[in-house]
Amino acid sequence: MTAEVKIILDKTKLELTLNRLMFEIIENYKDLSNLAIIGLQPRGVLLSRKMLILLKKQLKTENLTYGELDITFYRDDFRRGEQMLVPNKLDINFDIENKNILLIDDVLYTGRSIRAALDALADFGRPANVALMTLIDRRFNRELPIEANFVGHSIDTRGSGQKVKVDWNENNPQVWLIEDKK
Repeated sequence: MTAEVKIILDKTKLELTLNRLMFEIIENYKDLSNLAIIGLQPRGVLLSRKMLILLKKQLKTENLTYGELDITFYRDDFRRGEQMLVPNKLDINFDIENKNILLIDDVLYTGRSIRAALDALADFGRPANVALMTLIDRRFNRELPIEANFVGHSIDTRGSGQKVKVDWNENNPQVWLIEDKK
């Protein structure tokens, strides 16, 4: 089996996309003091950390609320695998009650990870609202009625034979679409 690889975002386009998303956050949240940015483990935290750095630099502040959410045991498929699951780091050391929450994940595909994240968040309290940011939205593959509020790039994919790979290599970050050819 061979794979066809197509670059969706090269380093330059990825940097532009991240900056645009950062400005969209600033534009949509006039008061960032009630905003909590939460990255989804494992891959959403890489994007959320980048967004946090960009926001701190642009706003010239260190005072942003940030956390990382592990959804391992909230997934609807966590008991289906053969191997033992190992949870990722959970770091939410603030009260989410009545906060504006911005969930960040790298790729939105079926919506199941986001559903799990919403379930996990409910255990921490009741936020004022929850928005979703994703770097890549794989449209037309949703299994649940979930949509991102902030999208870096949308692509039309045909299903499980295609994968989106986000590589955060410091020297040459890229996003690829990988399609298995049989």
